[in-house]
Amino acid sequence: MYRVFLIAGSALLLAACSSTSNWFDALKPSPATDTVQFESEPPGADARTSTGQTCRTPCSLTLNSDAPFSVTFTLNGYLPETEQVEVIGDGGSSRLRPNPVMVELSAAPPAAKKPAPKKPAPKKKPVAAAKPAAAPQQSAAPQASAPWPAPQQPAR
Repeated sequence: MYRVFLIAGSALLLAACSSTSNWFDALKPSPATDTVQFESEPPGADARTSTGQTCRTPCSLTLNSDAPFSVTFTLNGYLPETEQVEVIGDGGSSRLRPNPVMVELSAAPPAAKKPAPKKPAPKKKPVAAAKPAAAPQQSAAPQASAPWPAPQQPAR
């Protein structure tokens, strides 16, 4: 009976080992992270980090604290601002600085008005040749609208 349990237990352990691709990945420590607060004046700016994460101020993001990065703030009608965030290490743990990241956005200068496009000069019409002579006058006799010619009247 003990042999049956031993074989069943071994089979279960073997099945569990084959489903995990690498046991050593589970033993590695996860990368250190830090939550960074982003604020702007005026609020509502889009904050985009160089690592690809975005949020709308005021907001916060949890970021890896293993490498420095930059964050760019953009808002319609204002000039974009970019701030650098650096890693501060102290005894095995690391933090990101500055935290919170605060920027004051400057209003964009008004767009220069483009001068109205000039209308092209009107094209001159070519001068026509001399007018043709007037057509000879026809007799005052009424014209028939039939497709055949009208009978001629006898001369008197």
